Amino acid sequence: MILREELTTKKKKLRVGQRFQMEVNQNITANGVTVIPAGTPGIGEVTDVRNKGMWGKSGYINARAVSIRLGDRSFRLSGAFDDKGVTGTGGVVAAIALIPIAGFFTTGTSAFIASGSAVKAFLDEDIAFATAAVEPVLVPVSPAK
Repeated sequence: MILREELTTKKKKLRVGQRFQMEVNQNITANGVTVIPAGTPGIGEVTDVRNKGMWGKSGYINARAVSIRLGDRSFRLSGAFDDKGVTGTGGVVAAIALIPIAGFFTTGTSAFIASGSAVKAFLDEDIAFATAAVEPVLVPVSPAK
């Protein structure tokens, strides 16, 4: 799966339970038949968010794949992914050594998962599909001389 929108803790707008768009990034085949075509839309959900904060605390995002929409049906997915910003601990320690109150204003970085990022997801239920029967083709063969 790939994300169709970015997820970030910048501006502190990301919330637990927020849904986002995903899509299947390559054809899924079984026995030579494409069962799920690339581009099939999917949904993901944010499961945990921590915004960056004082004393070097970095941002954090945890999310999961929820479902794909194939024709007129939805199929459940499983699979989680996350990102953590960079902790500003080194800056906090240095700032506290010089000016104790400076650590209060030092923050880590925001978490960020870019649009187009690939994530793993797994079908949580079976998809029934039928293959079309193909009639054998008779090829005329000349008798050997």
